[in-house]
Amino acid sequence: MNTLETINAGIEKRYKREKRFRLYGQISIATGILFLFFLLGTTVLNGISAFQQTYIALEIVLDTDQFDTDEDGDIRPESLATANYNGIIRESLKARFPDVKKRKDKKALYSILSSGAVYDFRDTVVKNPQMIGTTQTIWLLADDEVDMYVKGKISADIPEKNRRIKDNTIAWVEQLRADKDVEKRFNSIFFSAGDSREPEQSGIRGAIMGSFYTIVVAMLLSFPIGVAAAIYLEEFAPRNRLTGLIEVNINNLAAVPSIIFGLLGLAIFINYFGLPRSIPLVGGMVLALMTLPTIIISSRAALAAVPPSIREAALGVGASQIQTVLHHTMPLALPGMLTGTIIGLARALGETAPLLVIGMVAFIVDIPGSPLEPSTALPVQVYLWADSPERAFVERTSAAIMVLLMFLVAINGLIVILRNKLERRW
Repeated sequence: MNTLETINAGIEKRYKREKRFRLYGQISIATGILFLFFLLGTTVLNGISAFQQTYIALEIVLDTDQFDTDEDGDIRPESLATANYNGIIRESLKARFPDVKKRKDKKALYSILSSGAVYDFRDTVVKNPQMIGTTQTIWLLADDEVDMYVKGKISADIPEKNRRIKDNTIAWVEQLRADKDVEKRFNSIFFSAGDSREPEQSGIRGAIMGSFYTIVVAMLLSFPIGVAAAIYLEEFAPRNRLTGLIEVNINNLAAVPSIIFGLLGLAIFINYFGLPRSIPLVGGMVLALMTLPTIIISSRAALAAVPPSIREAALGVGASQIQTVLHHTMPLALPGMLTGTIIGLARALGETAPLLVIGMVAFIVDIPGSPLEPSTALPVQVYLWADSPERAFVERTSAAIMVLLMFLVAINGLIVILRNKLERRW
């Protein structure tokens, strides 16, 4: 084989290796996309049904005898809230299914409605007292097992002993469906209510507000401190062993597991300073500690990317070093600083471990009104629901994940918008 043939053979082998390498890369990308679609597809398929909720219509007779009246025969205002609404609903159910006689069957019949339906009915009557003395068709929230059956999550073909909803309940639901008294509506409760032991009454509003207050506290603490630290280290700090040690430790902190920051917050903010557990203020402080290294590193990189000529020009016309940084260097580095900050906060939004350590895993029903009120966070709410045995919590877990992913997509979209809007080219 002559020299030319040897060279051509080598080139051919090199081209073949390049093609194999490109093929491996394409296979890797296709595999990653496949797993991503599988993950997202499974989540959407499991959670999309949570945005609808089953309601049952009942003909309810509201007699004035069911309410306390004064001497003139007028209904007392306080009796509107204390009347036996549960008994009124049960009488309506018995009138709807007169063949149900046994006590056990009656108990099963009453359970087709959610335990919270009576409170919704009471609120409706309190807001509309003119309903008293009439017969009204009221749509009431169905029980979670009935909701799962109507949505097709529970099959009637499964043996009765292997499912929680019994044959007689299925028969009643089918009779109501035949009379068009069963309807699926948009599940506004999911977005307006806090957590609940009953799946059909549970919502994510409390978790969303808790996450909002937590992220706001984290941003207010981490952004100014992180940017200030980055400016000092990059622009003013002397290059010596001490600053080198600080830089190494900042880089190491960025790789520390998030649960360590939770333990740090538990030891300092709760045990030492005595701050209450499970409040967004403590959660925000812990997440601020966690995001500080990311913000400092990204801000320093943004400052270092500013051309030295900008600083030299400012100093050449008589600006001081602080004026050069604040008026020239920092505005040019601001897009990179904001990008790093939002990336850090997006990571903090999805964190669960540090919040579990500081007690934000508690069962909180009320919607928090400030960072000082107990609350949970959206990732922690997902964790709590995923640990619940009810089938209806499975779809709500997936729906909460979908909402969390939408927030993360929105935050990343904000990054792109800010970078494009604030970026300056030189």
